[in-house]
Amino acid sequence: MLTHNEAMSKHCSLRAGGLAQDFFVPETVDDLADFLKHNQKPILMLGLGSNLLVRECGFKGVVIALKNLNWLNIFDGIIHTGTGTSLAKISRFCESQGLHGAEFLSTIPGSVGGALAMNAGAFGAEIWQFVKSVTTINALGVVFERYKKDFEVGYRQVYGKNEGEYFIAAAFKFGQTQKQQDIKTLLAKRRATQPIGQANCGSVFKNPKPHFAAKLIEGANLSGFCIGGACVCNKHANFIINQNNASATDIEKLILHIQQTVKAKFSIDLETEVVIV
Repeated sequence: MLTHNEAMSKHCSLRAGGLAQDFFVPETVDDLADFLKHNQKPILMLGLGSNLLVRECGFKGVVIALKNLNWLNIFDGIIHTGTGTSLAKISRFCESQGLHGAEFLSTIPGSVGGALAMNAGAFGAEIWQFVKSVTTINALGVVFERYKKDFEVGYRQVYGKNEGEYFIAAAFKFGQTQKQQDIKTLLAKRRATQPIGQANCGSVFKNPKPHFAAKLIEGANLSGFCIGGACVCNKHANFIINQNNASATDIEKLILHIQQTVKAKFSIDLETEVVIV
């Protein structure tokens, strides 16, 4: 389905953002491939929008929402899934199949595609530890099977050796014989330390090891600081909350203010984890 002038605030967890010139929701991979073969505009692939901020000027191109690429099954102990599948769903599915290692995914509010693109992680684990293979598609609609050797994977960053390809599916191997973590316990920890139920994008900044971004922001006396309707979370300072109809500009100004203040106080550069378009 193709629509025009779509408000990205409806599709991003920060509940802010400009208009997408075009907005396309493919039903299948074939549907996506056919669309790409005829598309001439810039592309922005969208999952759950939990790590994305679209500026007020919007996106002059086509946003492609992959939410319908959400199949999930298991074959010979390997999890096969589309990139529109939520990470929480995979975590629960693995538990139902007696597979261990995916528990941490239950605490990450995103989908497979976004998690692969940034090597999402939590509670000591990262998603690329468990990747067996991925399926990608390029801007011409050509589909490829890729493996770990085709990517350079680091802390919250992934670089494909074949440029211009987008994740559409993945195969994961979760084979730990003993349960390492408990989903209910992890979710309880998340509720206790993060602003669940409030509009946010998860962690705004990467941790500049050996430091923690939240500790640096707290140390700069920025907890609770607001610009417009955007505020630094008191519960976890590495979260920005859309507290009162914040604009994307409010949020971006707050991000810049945090970076400048932390730099001035600690001489440390905070790099954003949230993707700003």
